[in-house]
Amino acid sequence: MTDLRCEADVLFPRAKVAVFVDGCFWHGCPDHATRPAINRQWWAKKLDRNIERDRANTSILASAGWRVLRFWEHQPIEEVADLVVSVLKASG
Repeated sequence: MTDLRCEADVLFPRAKVAVFVDGCFWHGCPDHATRPAINRQWWAKKLDRNIERDRANTSILASAGWRVLRFWEHQPIEEVADLVVSVLKASG
């Protein structure tokens, strides 16, 4: 996995589950993302690259047999925890 450029926020190695909590600004939340007005081109390139890298890393991990869970920072913690627990239980 040499192409992988990321660190999961929470990792469950035995179950091969990687959990990411993505920030709305940095990772392009469809509901809350904003783009700076100053230096617009630079920021667009930077933020678009973050989104591309997230997708690539998810694909690389999935290809290696990992279950990747991505959540937005604004999602209720109880909802996130419930979903993670249900995936872990299903993983055996």
